[in-house]
Amino acid sequence: MFKDQNDINEKSVVGFISFMMMVIAMGVDIVTGITGKELLINQFIFDGFMYLTIASFGIASVDKWIVSKRGDKSETPSDPTLPM
Repeated sequence: MFKDQNDINEKSVVGFISFMMMVIAMGVDIVTGITGKELLINQFIFDGFMYLTIASFGIASVDKWIVSKRGDKSETPSDPTLPM
C-alpha cells in the first residue's frame, strides 16, 4: 500500500476506515440508548469523520474519473490517416 506503484487506492482505504468508525460509533450509540445510558460523542469528532469520509470518497472518485479520461485520450491514434 505504501509503494509508488500499486493497485490499492489509498484514498478509498482511508475513506472506508473513516466510514467504519462512523458506523461503529452509531452502533454503540444505539446500543447504549437501548440500555438507557447516554453515550457522549463530541459533535466535532463525528463531523470530522464525516468530512473525512466524504472527502476521501470524493477525491478517489474524481481521481478515477481523471485517470479514465486520460486513458481515453492515449488510446486514440496520433496519426489521423491510420484506420481506427
